[in-house]
Amino acid sequence: MMKLGFFLYGTGHHIASWRESGVMPNANQSLRHYIDITRTAERGLFDFVFNADSNSTFGPDDPDIWKRTTVSMRLEPLTLLGALSSVTSHIGLISTATTTYLDPFHVARMFATLDQLSEGRVGWNVVTSSAASEALNFSHKAHAPHDQRYERAAEFIQVAQGLWDTWEDDAHVMDKNAGLFFHPDKLHMLNHKGKHFEVRGPLMVPRSPQGQPVIVQAGQSEAGLELAARTAEVLFTVSQNLEASKKFYADLKARTAKCGRSPDSIKVMPGVLTVVGATRDEAKEKFERLQALIHPELGVAMLSDIVGLDLSKYPLDGPVPDVPLTNTQQGRQKVVMDMARAENMTIRQLYMRVATARGHRVVHGTAADIADALEEWYRAGAADGFNIMPQVLPEGLNEFVASVIPELQRRGLFRTSYEGRTLRENLGLPRPANRFVTSSAAAE
Repeated sequence: MMKLGFFLYGTGHHIASWRESGVMPNANQSLRHYIDITRTAERGLFDFVFNADSNSTFGPDDPDIWKRTTVSMRLEPLTLLGALSSVTSHIGLISTATTTYLDPFHVARMFATLDQLSEGRVGWNVVTSSAASEALNFSHKAHAPHDQRYERAAEFIQVAQGLWDTWEDDAHVMDKNAGLFFHPDKLHMLNHKGKHFEVRGPLMVPRSPQGQPVIVQAGQSEAGLELAARTAEVLFTVSQNLEASKKFYADLKARTAKCGRSPDSIKVMPGVLTVVGATRDEAKEKFERLQALIHPELGVAMLSDIVGLDLSKYPLDGPVPDVPLTNTQQGRQKVVMDMARAENMTIRQLYMRVATARGHRVVHGTAADIADALEEWYRAGAADGFNIMPQVLPEGLNEFVASVIPELQRRGLFRTSYEGRTLRENLGLPRPANRFVTSSAAAE
């Protein structure tokens, strides 16, 4: 079955969504709004909601640009997902935490706690921080080099997963008569000593109902793909071209197999901005209405941030200049530059395509059109599912759940009920064994 995530984003994913009539411009700070759209996604049987995060503003690091977007208004994600866990029962809850500026013990403890409170519905989106300005909020003078960030991330994940195995599943007997709360031999100190971290343990949270939180990533650089092949269980991608996406999908699955993992143990889920209309003309009009609201200053700044070069000095209707690899979002940069070259686009044409949804694919049309677009990529071997990004919220999600979900179900592509209670069960991912328990001991 096709997997579907709902990309949680207050006003919607079009960069001008907050300007649309009927959209609450301060939705990014409203718990009531987040509860309503998450419950709608659960009614639609989405696998999870995904909350992206940065410890600085996304996009250009310039208040003169922020003034035209909602990027400066963002709630701390785990606090938000904790609140959402209490008003939902099946939908997964995925959030971002950086390995570059946080500490493994903190991250392991926070996600383990949320996984307990949600009864096994949590995923950790592992990032190395694409916003270089994050460094300035953590007492660093500059962003660490790309490869160093990924080296640290690999060890960070190793530590976090080791801490999640502190307790065996049956460690806590809570025997009141014997006065025994847990079996000491089922508690395992980590005692990790590596290049970046020294962590003894233990973690003071029992093992998750799903074994461990699901590991999610979004990196598409060479270093990002290698890390994903070794550790990721869900990979969010930026994809525009079907053939390129098929090659990417096959390459990642092959890398995963080389790491000794089943190719099915990682789900590839490109982001797709959707605009649903009763007719194709209506959907196109909805999309173009917001396209017209992209301020040129904002469009150029967003594109400049992605490609890693200040494009404001170049003619808007001239070609996109060549740029070297950046120290931040290399995978997204390559997708955007490849698109510019393949279609011989000007700077204006490219920012109108990219600023819309941060480089993600845009699909607009009727419910059948949207289902056709998703089905084509799914059946072609370009994706295991999709991270759905409605243009505006809540309207765009309401329309998707009311019309696209039933169309996918009619075609036998999407579930009609949740398979289980945990995120792993619904994604079809195995429950990981505790690394400290031998197979013979587990069998006993």
